[in-house]
Amino acid sequence: MLIFFYYYKYISSKMASLISCGAGFFAKTLGLLSSRSLARCTCVCPAVREVSFSTSSGGPPKRPLTGYLRYAVQQRPAVAKQYPDVRFVEITKKIAQEWRLLSPEQKKPYQEAALAARQVYKEEMTKFKEQLTPAHAAALKEEKRQKMARRRAIRKKRELTMLGKPKRLRSAFNIFMSEHFQEATGESTQAKMKNLFEDWSKLRTAQKEVYMQLAEDDKIRYKNEMKSWEEHMVEVGREDLIRNRKKTKPKNSVKAKGNKTKIKVVSESNGTETPASTPGTRESTSRAKKTEE
Repeated sequence: MLIFFYYYKYISSKMASLISCGAGFFAKTLGLLSSRSLARCTCVCPAVREVSFSTSSGGPPKRPLTGYLRYAVQQRPAVAKQYPDVRFVEITKKIAQEWRLLSPEQKKPYQEAALAARQVYKEEMTKFKEQLTPAHAAALKEEKRQKMARRRAIRKKRELTMLGKPKRLRSAFNIFMSEHFQEATGESTQAKMKNLFEDWSKLRTAQKEVYMQLAEDDKIRYKNEMKSWEEHMVEVGREDLIRNRKKTKPKNSVKAKGNKTKIKVVSESNGTETPASTPGTRESTSRAKKTEE
């Protein structure tokens, strides 16, 4: 009987824990449905779309997919299954080639769906802008500016790579880190870099001199490669990529202050200079000649 009593107590405790876990899982699932799943059911219940939009995380509605992107999302699993050993970029190229070969009638369903989604996006964007506060609008504007700046930086870096710009010079610590990164301890990249920096700080001066000399050699390499690369950029007409490009000022420039221009008139008789300040050059010269006479 005692064994049965302890066994019954053990079973009851396990059942209670299972019930509590099930209740927590049900609550999480219900919350997930109310916040995400119901927000996507816009085609079934428009009223749910309005509620989910007002209880969103504060970000603007996402832009809808274009006709081509809808086709690509639909065809990607089939193409990936047909070519399992092909990379993601090559699959994208194959889908783009198939899209170009489609007739206008075959593209029409995807384009019509994109237009309908675009209209819904405009309506949601209008509602989103109406409920924004000035501070929130400024924050979203700043976030958009930062995203555009990051995109421009990525495009510029990609362009410089395609143009063959030399790699940046490396410091002594960078050379040390690249040599010992694989054998460094740490689960993440940041942890490995932190441990390598500690190892670098523990090195003696004689041990660091080797990497410092390598850094000096790399500095010479970078200087020579950049010089030849910039000369090539001048030849191809890309002077905008040259470092410390000096702006040449036009010669014989006249300094102006306000609307008046100071002009020095040289007298033919005695060679003296008489300043004249008039808005027009012809009038100033004529008046100057009259005063000399």
